Amino acid sequence: MTHKAILLLILLAITAISCTKEDVFYIPLAAEENEAFSGGETTIFDISVNAFGFQAPNLVGDNSLFFFTGNSLFNQNWVTAPASTTARDGLGPFFNARACSSCHFKDGRGRAPEFDGETSHGLLLRLSTPGTDVNGGNNPDPIYGGQLQDQSVQNATTEAGFTISYSDKVINYTDGTSIILRKPKYNITNLAYGNTASNLQVSPRIAQQMVGLGLLEAVTESTLLSFADENDTNNDGISGKPNYVWNVETQSISIGRFGWKANQPTIKQQISAAFAGDLGITSTLFPNENCPDGVDCSSFANGGSPEISDENIGKVTLYSSTLAVPGRRNYDDESILEGKKLFIDSKCTSCHIAKMTTGSHEIPALEYQEIRPYTDLLLHDMGTDLADNTPDFNATGNEWRTPPLWGIGLIETVNGHTNLLHDGRARTIEEAILWHGGEAENAKVAFINLSITERTKIINFIKSL
Repeated sequence: MTHKAILLLILLAITAISCTKEDVFYIPLAAEENEAFSGGETTIFDISVNAFGFQAPNLVGDNSLFFFTGNSLFNQNWVTAPASTTARDGLGPFFNARACSSCHFKDGRGRAPEFDGETSHGLLLRLSTPGTDVNGGNNPDPIYGGQLQDQSVQNATTEAGFTISYSDKVINYTDGTSIILRKPKYNITNLAYGNTASNLQVSPRIAQQMVGLGLLEAVTESTLLSFADENDTNNDGISGKPNYVWNVETQSISIGRFGWKANQPTIKQQISAAFAGDLGITSTLFPNENCPDGVDCSSFANGGSPEISDENIGKVTLYSSTLAVPGRRNYDDESILEGKKLFIDSKCTSCHIAKMTTGSHEIPALEYQEIRPYTDLLLHDMGTDLADNTPDFNATGNEWRTPPLWGIGLIETVNGHTNLLHDGRARTIEEAILWHGGEAENAKVAFINLSITERTKIINFIKSL
């Protein structure tokens, strides 16, 4: 063997020794098949300010036409009665906004008011007192009812307003860095009709983005129950449970899916309740005006009985059910895939379940779709820091529904802010993670113990959803 050949063999041996076992068996991360299609066939690929406002591309026939009527009803301001058009009047007499889109701007997410006295921002206060009504729901405040209305028609005295003050909460990372969170405190001001109950429970609620609602309605009940583990039988620290709520239309108890505490069973009921509570527009499901105790609402002009017809409620329901889900961005980027793995390893997907399949639905476009909403639609104890101390049917004062994460990375583009959680206290995804407690405490601690590079990868993965 020549001297040159011997040197070559020595070099090859050194190279082989320097290769670790991990190098030999390393398998690069890869995206799943169709991972970009968060909403299945309802997915749309758009990253503009209108990203939440598109019709599901597989919507056809009359449903496609009714979508645009529903869009008009959702976005147009309602006016006080009587008006030249009887289809869009009946606002108030007490209300929080003049249009659905006032809170869900561009079908997106609301925020806390930026200054005292600002209205139509997308945050409202639910009011209740301890105990339940005959259907298991909350007892309203004796004077102001179940929701504080901070606007009114011209001849009515507005119920009240509210202000928010913030205190700091410091979180220290294991790597020595820290971050300051803000904790809100609410103060109801200028009560016009007397004091609220001494044992009043106040629950702030931010308007959520509208995409993918119909797909969540189409997920079968058996699928949702398969995620539940109320008694934590597998000892993983996660004990999600369904909420069971009053279905006004069927006059029976149904599984809850919508709202921050899953306190609404259907999109139709959620919309009808919002028309009644937020706009003061009566419907077949909610035929009574919201008036403070002692105020005769019959003295104010109304827009008919009901003020929005079943036909128009149906069109707004269809519109709200079939808004396209934005597709993923950079889903196959190596750094994003590493963030996804860290997200999974931190047990975030114990509640934010990535993938499921819808069942049958009256809207064919929503049926049998493989979707990636990152939610289980169940209630989880999120700890005392996030507690509103307000039970809601089966939900305790510490429990919240897991919010879907699809579209979260486009909220800043669509709405110009990144306020998250039920009251908008979190100004970023990072802050939202750090407010987690209760069942999510271990996941939060895992995040705190990561390096800044790893934390950034998780945040960028969530932004890609």
